[in-house]
Amino acid sequence: MSLSISPDEIVVAEQESTEYERLRGEESARPAARFTVLSRATLVGGIVLTVVLFTIGAWQRRWIADDGLIVLRTVRNLLAGNGPVFNMDERVEANTSTAWTYVVWFFSWLTQARLEYVVLGVALTASVLAVVFAMLGTARLWGGTTGQLLIPAGVLVYIALPPARDYATSGLESGLVICWVGLLWWLMIRWSQAAVVKVPGLLGLAFLAGLAPLVRPEAALIGVAALAMMFLAPMPQFRFGPIVLRALIVFVAGIVPIAYQIWRMGYYGLPYPNTAVAKDAGGAKWGQGLTYLWDLVGPYYLWVPLLVLLVAGLVVAVTRGFLVRPQWSVAALRGWLRSPSAVVVMVLASGFLLTVYAVRVGGDFMHGRMLLTQLFLLLLPVAVVPIRLPQGGLRAFTKADWSFAVLLFALLGTAGWSLYAASTTAITTGTKISSSGIVDERIYYVLNTGKDHPIRAEDYLDYPRMRAMLNDIAANPNGGLLLNSPSFTFWYLDPPPEPIPEEGAGHTVFFLNLGMTSMNVPLSVRVIDPMGLAYPLAAHSDRLEDGRIGHDKSLYPDWVVVDTGMVDLHPWMPWYMDEEWVTQARTAMACPETQALLISTRDPLTLDRFKHNLRNAFGFAKYRIDRVPKYEIQRCGLVDPFPEPPR
Repeated sequence: MSLSISPDEIVVAEQESTEYERLRGEESARPAARFTVLSRATLVGGIVLTVVLFTIGAWQRRWIADDGLIVLRTVRNLLAGNGPVFNMDERVEANTSTAWTYVVWFFSWLTQARLEYVVLGVALTASVLAVVFAMLGTARLWGGTTGQLLIPAGVLVYIALPPARDYATSGLESGLVICWVGLLWWLMIRWSQAAVVKVPGLLGLAFLAGLAPLVRPEAALIGVAALAMMFLAPMPQFRFGPIVLRALIVFVAGIVPIAYQIWRMGYYGLPYPNTAVAKDAGGAKWGQGLTYLWDLVGPYYLWVPLLVLLVAGLVVAVTRGFLVRPQWSVAALRGWLRSPSAVVVMVLASGFLLTVYAVRVGGDFMHGRMLLTQLFLLLLPVAVVPIRLPQGGLRAFTKADWSFAVLLFALLGTAGWSLYAASTTAITTGTKISSSGIVDERIYYVLNTGKDHPIRAEDYLDYPRMRAMLNDIAANPNGGLLLNSPSFTFWYLDPPPEPIPEEGAGHTVFFLNLGMTSMNVPLSVRVIDPMGLAYPLAAHSDRLEDGRIGHDKSLYPDWVVVDTGMVDLHPWMPWYMDEEWVTQARTAMACPETQALLISTRDPLTLDRFKHNLRNAFGFAKYRIDRVPKYEIQRCGLVDPFPEPPR
């Protein structure tokens, strides 16, 4: 018996087989498709949850710091047409972040809303966007939502820290800095993974990185590292060749910061903000810096989540083949520069080096603030952690799925620590400043003003001496120099000499708290400080070796009496001031170098003045005076009006 199969039967069999394979493929694809939807939902849900938690946490602690009000004084002058100055008669860059000043100015001009509310909203928005960019960048780093769940981890550590929520508002540039870092991270990861790099996108990324020194001067380290990677990596196809493209990268990255730097040196007579001079940002205070570092790490046990997430990041990197042996050829290294691992190395190295810098300069007096950007950088690679379920589900868990167990433990541990840290109070001294000089700035002003949320300038009128200052200004229309007294209820007033102009001689307030003072008086009232944030004479005095960090300059008021031209005799001067010291201060101020420094900021801005400032900006930045008039006379080689008798 012979078996024969017709051609029609063969065709039917093939069709049935194809249909069977199609149905089988669809059946197996359904779980994968469902898991992809779940993975995307997990990422989006994690972002939304983080944003909601951060927004609520920051809003519950909303406030504007005294230093945040300093920014608004400059914005007021910009809006009034006086230029980017703190006082109308003196060109001083009193804000560290140039970009933050102009961002706040732009939104204030656009909305015409109250400045305090504008800066509050912009700061909170930038802070929230920062965590969104961070999560999007890290999600791309670990391969997106294909076959894995992306769970918030590092971002939870950041938003759980009370200082992170404090400075999400505050009016300071902290939110802008981490927003810029997060955006740069996300775009750098996209650039490193792109199959084809488009030239416009590359130039846009270079422009963003080039803004670094305007965002904050020390952020230049991050920007330079990112630009070096772009410059040295293989170039995409470009009509005019790679050399021209590299030149374009340099031009696009440098055009704004270099143009502003030239303008800054000519306008202000300094190569960096006056705050860097006032705080001697190049000085070293290692011991105080280590104290500042531990003040953040110790109370919250911050080293615990950092260690746990370090292990989690290494586990993911090892199991995904992220760590590979480098090839030490020039071509291989240049190729590696455009890789996700190179971007990770860049942000981690930047975070580490900026931490070392913060420790070197002694940190700050605000609890945690000067380490937030560094922490944000170090947490970026683990902002979210990818986790893959064992094949066959949790019931099929085997020893081969050890990485799943490690990552699950890390995520649970991070979540538990976040709950602990979110309700921890690190500094419990309230309004008392400890020997370290570090204070919980928000709590300090909440207690001193009696306001849960000091935001508006008038909220600070209940701070000691503020209402008395306004009363004394109103009671003395002829003007004068206001010096704070030991009492909270009145100020010493040194009057102007006669004859007094009909419009008065103007008021000058000499006080440490620049923000609340300057925002509660008209722009015509000159406000200066003994530390020198807005007063060049004080900024260029020598740093006090054992002074409180961030406040380690303190110019004697004798100089201010001379500088403002007020009466220098008793009984018009405050009783505690010495007429001989004031006379010596007058002599000391005649030092030619000191006069040149003051003229650089007070003379009308002509082209010749601009060129002179531009040529001498670095010399002005290095110049220092001794705050004791007698010693300053000796330093400058002048004749002391009260010489010591020969021994």
